[in-house]
Amino acid sequence: MRPRVVCGIAAAVALFATACGGGDGGGQGASVTASAQAGAYPVTVADCAGKETVIAKAPTKIVTSNASSLEMLLRLGAGDRVIGTGFPPGKGTLPADIAEQGGKVPVLGEKVIPREALLGSGADLYVDTFSAMPMMGGGATGPSEEEYAAAGIRHVYLLSTACAGTPKAAKAPRTDLAGVEDDIRRLGAVTGTAARAEELVAGMEKQVGDVRTALAAVPEAQRPSYFVFDFDAGTKQPVAVCGRQVANAVITQAGARNVFADCDADFKPGSWEDVVAKNPDWIQLAVRNRGSEEATRKAFDDAEAFLKGFPATQGLKAVQEGHFVRLGSEVTTIAGVRNADAVRQIAATVHPDLVKNGR
Repeated sequence: MRPRVVCGIAAAVALFATACGGGDGGGQGASVTASAQAGAYPVTVADCAGKETVIAKAPTKIVTSNASSLEMLLRLGAGDRVIGTGFPPGKGTLPADIAEQGGKVPVLGEKVIPREALLGSGADLYVDTFSAMPMMGGGATGPSEEEYAAAGIRHVYLLSTACAGTPKAAKAPRTDLAGVEDDIRRLGAVTGTAARAEELVAGMEKQVGDVRTALAAVPEAQRPSYFVFDFDAGTKQPVAVCGRQVANAVITQAGARNVFADCDADFKPGSWEDVVAKNPDWIQLAVRNRGSEEATRKAFDDAEAFLKGFPATQGLKAVQEGHFVRLGSEVTTIAGVRNADAVRQIAATVHPDLVKNGR
């Protein structure tokens, strides 16, 4: 097995996560060094600024800041060690094979975990996907590193979600899922589940690789333009999914061109005038899972109805041609194994003659 090379970890936007590391244009110069031997300790991880944290032994009581890191740990087989989470996954958002276990994880905070609850949780590891993102409420109110240390909590970050929102983030758009894969490997190293991490990454690479091969002959200029419509963020002012966001990598690998790939951020408030000017070939109706198939379908219907009835968007090419991709926000904008599933689903929709849905 190759040596585990890992970069620092952190932040995002509630349900959203961005990539920053590995080969997807997001390297921060913050690396993780770990023994080349699977399951060996100590493991040293660095945050986006390069500050290192040493994990001397396998953690036994883990707290996660949100559903993104929680799902990764569940898939790695370390879910039985998770004693609490913030931003818990909504009903129906976790895949069926891990939903029951995920639903049993105690909720320490419906949003950002309160400082006192986190420090008093008894955790020996806190996996942080938010870092000091002011909009997540964790920057000024979260524990200091000295407080984490005093409580015996090792504080590590998800690089793919933390670094993109920081001033030092790499400026290049994220065009592949290497940063997400590095996060999975990093958590595998930290939790002693490196072999399982490699299995998960191999599955992602196989699925995305198959799509890449199928689309190899499609020139860049002929790849359709694509807009992610975050219906749940509100309809008065659309949110642009920018080049640093993991969704940009998902869209790119699926053989499409994110119309807002050139904005230098992970997310930015936009305007309908901007969307009209881009006139995308396809629009993703990105709604969050409502907890049931019927309720989620209605949310997709509502998002589509808005675009068809709103004067500014009803004339868009995608709206006129009915070119909608019904795909949830979670699998597109949250870093995780299911990003590879999203790549295939988008590709199968916008390139139906070349890519078929399913494995």
